[in-house]
Amino acid sequence: MNDGVLFMGGALMTETLIIAFTTFFATIGPVDVAVVYGALSREMTSDQRRRTAVRAVFLASCLLFAFALFGQVLLDRLGISIPALRTAGGILLFLVGLDMVFARHSGVASTTPDEDREARVRKDIAVFPLATPLIAGPGAIGAAILLMTNTGGDLYQQLAVMASLGVVLLLTLLLLLVSGQVHRLLGVTGMNVVSRIFGVLLTALAVQFVFDGLKESGLFPT
Repeated sequence: MNDGVLFMGGALMTETLIIAFTTFFATIGPVDVAVVYGALSREMTSDQRRRTAVRAVFLASCLLFAFALFGQVLLDRLGISIPALRTAGGILLFLVGLDMVFARHSGVASTTPDEDREARVRKDIAVFPLATPLIAGPGAIGAAILLMTNTGGDLYQQLAVMASLGVVLLLTLLLLLVSGQVHRLLGVTGMNVVSRIFGVLLTALAVQFVFDGLKESGLFPT
């Protein structure tokens, strides 16, 4: 009996890890962030690039972990139900996934043209646009809240979500530190291939989030 419970718990935790990692990888987009950072930091010294990358990931991590940990409290204060969050979050992630599949860029997971122009004249890009909106953008923030609420308060699943977020952020930092090499290695075609693969997975997950939200809302009798 105990072995069966442990097996089911382990399988559920593994599923949560895979879903969370896929979602965070898609919404944060470490490869895309690294390429943009490489373009914005061309005039920096290697030491400046390293310090800027570390600072940006640290600030983005604080923001994302804060929303992951206290997002439920914010929802309660605003009177937003879990089914509403799942439906709205699913739609947002679906739009992000579509942009990734078609290799498009929107303000949901990247900077707008106006933000790009402002970023080029700023001396410190760690906070804007690197930490937010490139790393901790609306899609990643929404995913952090949504994934944590989907755990239903289960501690092990929450740890799995937090661990997945930490791994993706660490991967983002590593790619930022070697951003020039990433651009040369993958090229535009390689980056689009990676983006499309995770875009398809994110789109499917987003549709499932919407279905779950509508089912739990009680709008449609079962």
